[in-house]
Amino acid sequence: MSRLAPHLPNALTITLWDFTWYTRTGPGEPFEDLDAAFAAAVARGYNTVRVCAMPFLLFRSGVPTGSLRLGPLGGDVGQGMRWYDVKEETTIDAREHLLELFRAADRHDCYVIASSWEYQQSASFALEKAWWEALAAVDPEERAELLAEAQADLVDLLVAEGLDHRLAFTELHNEVQVGYLTDGLPAARGDAAARELRPRLERGVAAFRARHPERPVGISYGGVPAGAMSGIPEDLDVLVVHPYVYGTLGELVETYGLRRPVAEFDEALVRRDLLRPGAPGIGSWDLPAQDAWRLDATIVQRAEMYVHDWADAEAFDRWLYEHYGEHRRAMADRLTLWCDVAADWARAHDAALVLGEGWVGYTPLAGTFEEGPVGAEICRDAIATASRVGAWGTVVCSNAAPHHPMWSDVELQQDCTAAFVAGGSRGSDGGDGTESHTTAPKAARRETS
Repeated sequence: MSRLAPHLPNALTITLWDFTWYTRTGPGEPFEDLDAAFAAAVARGYNTVRVCAMPFLLFRSGVPTGSLRLGPLGGDVGQGMRWYDVKEETTIDAREHLLELFRAADRHDCYVIASSWEYQQSASFALEKAWWEALAAVDPEERAELLAEAQADLVDLLVAEGLDHRLAFTELHNEVQVGYLTDGLPAARGDAAARELRPRLERGVAAFRARHPERPVGISYGGVPAGAMSGIPEDLDVLVVHPYVYGTLGELVETYGLRRPVAEFDEALVRRDLLRPGAPGIGSWDLPAQDAWRLDATIVQRAEMYVHDWADAEAFDRWLYEHYGEHRRAMADRLTLWCDVAADWARAHDAALVLGEGWVGYTPLAGTFEEGPVGAEICRDAIATASRVGAWGTVVCSNAAPHHPMWSDVELQQDCTAAFVAGGSRGSDGGDGTESHTTAPKAARRETS
């Protein structure tokens, strides 16, 4: 029996609010006014936000959350990075703030995908490290189950407050194979980690099912684990994948060692090609000593943080454009193949498919590659692909959110959200002459089962 409620939209047009909806609530910040943020989202054609609902913190950490203090990483670190450029310190009642998110969603007829980024970076924005210490203290074998229990607690709260109808579905955690959920496994990252995670994730899904058997649950994967689809737990209502195709960006990351240890980082080469004049050496660019724990609480590599903070945005973009021709076909092919593979798994398992993030990859805050003519066309192609494979939901782009410059490109977002809705998730063709997975058959089966 399907657990996707019939009242949910036929197509989820998603804007990625991640953890920023609570880390950037101070004066002048993009989420200072949740109603204004939702109104702007609706104006762009969105009906769904995907967020870190901080379930572990709220329900299983033991950390007091009535006056949660949040702010920048420390010093100037992170101010040139997407997602990390928090400007103001703020204090929130975390539980009340979560409820207000759902109340605002209700006022604007929107839905919420409740996920968690806590084993990737959420806690790094707290001004005290108790949240991070509580996360790290959990045995890696128990983390997925504890998250599932916390997500079940979240559903209980929403039911008690009469807000559960605004929950699209619960997602165990963001990008499960890219973060601290893999601690203790032989493979730390990638497809091998996705396979090895399966027993932990299955226990998590079972724990959520035991509490809320009627509620939809999903799991999110970084990229698409095309070489390890057998590692995905069978009993999912929603498969969430993040087809970041990288290509030209991947070559830049590898050429300059952005994701290698600092000891292997060629600072002279990076300084020559990518950095602004006057950038400090990486040895003198760092967090204040009292904030150093935050580098443990985030999975972003120190070299990549440094380059994004001090990048010459034009030089960075120029490098991507100069090398794009070498990767154009491969990037398009990867997006197509990954979406086809994910859609095939979803059809075989009677699950909905959601493209929760994508398309090119992680670029500096001031970079405009994804907003420019090439990136915008990739967005349009990705929306067409999402429709073709019968995805239930998709982002326009990971950077299409209030905390990114791309938010100002209203026309692109309106065009893409309208195209996805017009593409028709219900009853759309899977591209091979067969009907792809849609919400319609599931809702019908729910009513008759």
